[in-house]
Amino acid sequence: MPEEGKERAAALVERISARVGELAPHFPHDAAYLEAVRRDLAAWAAGGLGVPDFLDSLDLFHPDTQRVDGLEHLVVFPMYTQNGNPDRNLEAVWIRTIWPDWLARLEAGGYDNPMFVPIGFIDFTSGYDTHSAVLFPETVAVRQAPARFTWGGIFADREAARFRRVSAAAAETLKLDLPPDAARLLASQQLAEDTFVLWDLVHDRTHSHGDLPFDPFMIKQRMPYWLYSLEELRCDLTAFGEAVELERQGVPHARYVQHAILFDRLFRFPISGARVRNYDGLGGQLLFAYLHRNDIVRWTDNRLSIDWDRVADGVADLRGEVEKLYRDSIDRSKLAHWLAAYELVTAYVAPHPASVWAKGVAALPEEQKAKVDAVLPDEFPLSMFYEALRRKLTDVVESTEGIRA
Repeated sequence: MPEEGKERAAALVERISARVGELAPHFPHDAAYLEAVRRDLAAWAAGGLGVPDFLDSLDLFHPDTQRVDGLEHLVVFPMYTQNGNPDRNLEAVWIRTIWPDWLARLEAGGYDNPMFVPIGFIDFTSGYDTHSAVLFPETVAVRQAPARFTWGGIFADREAARFRRVSAAAAETLKLDLPPDAARLLASQQLAEDTFVLWDLVHDRTHSHGDLPFDPFMIKQRMPYWLYSLEELRCDLTAFGEAVELERQGVPHARYVQHAILFDRLFRFPISGARVRNYDGLGGQLLFAYLHRNDIVRWTDNRLSIDWDRVADGVADLRGEVEKLYRDSIDRSKLAHWLAAYELVTAYVAPHPASVWAKGVAALPEEQKAKVDAVLPDEFPLSMFYEALRRKLTDVVESTEGIRA
């Protein structure tokens, strides 16, 4: 960085620190954290504005111990934002905690997830003027990773807003007749927000429960991306099943969780983002193909129809296939697990005609890294149905970038 640029950057960092100091009295519950932010900013500037290190302030920020509905936090970190800006920038996010009494009771009564922090935007800097809907400590610039991460924030308000916009447009485009409760969900931001905090609670805790052939949080592992597709889908299928049971118990939002999972998976995930190793998109493709294969979802006369009475059983059956894969794969080698997972996906979603993996194990290179490199960027292309839907809804999906509730 030229000397002139460094001087300007140092002045901006000093200005940011001063603003944090002015705002800190409004967040007395975060006093120690915000003071540490100012020290980390000063140390960064004094060190010549090289690679920032905000470990000290990160260690003092614990929204997981302050889950109080409506409690606000000022969050300032050098970080990158998932599903959005790939660069690491100094970002500020003003957030509110979403922790209604009914959710606190559920979490305490069988859905324990002490790391889960549902949040909403009040304001944000440009790093969040994207599709990103998470605030994770793993993205913060630090000299070394903490001994353990204790929290993860998910912006339920953004998730709900983009879900409503894309799902409503998809239902209209596909001429889908909505049951009254689904129509009610798409019409209400507050209802959708409450629905997403329940979905996120169950989904998030599922990553650590069940027969797990690999650690789903070891994101630096080199594995074919369909392994992550199946893991994310497994968590959503589990959340769907739990929502069915919670509905039987009379939990008000449980029925809406089922609609949210179904619509987001079928309509938004496959047509959102790039097609390069889009594991969420593939999970949606697999769910659609499975339900279509079993005549629960139908595309006839340019109209989509869903046999609503059979959806829960169809989801449960697919969940059973994925869970059997996991259970059996604990006794398999890594490559055998990869191949078994590939076989499960390709039973319903057609691979690219040029795929090396589709030719079988004999066609794969010997070295493990080369096997992963042999996976095509879009190993499972969109079907003609989804290609047509993407063309019609591209503008709608793009309009949700940076969306506010």
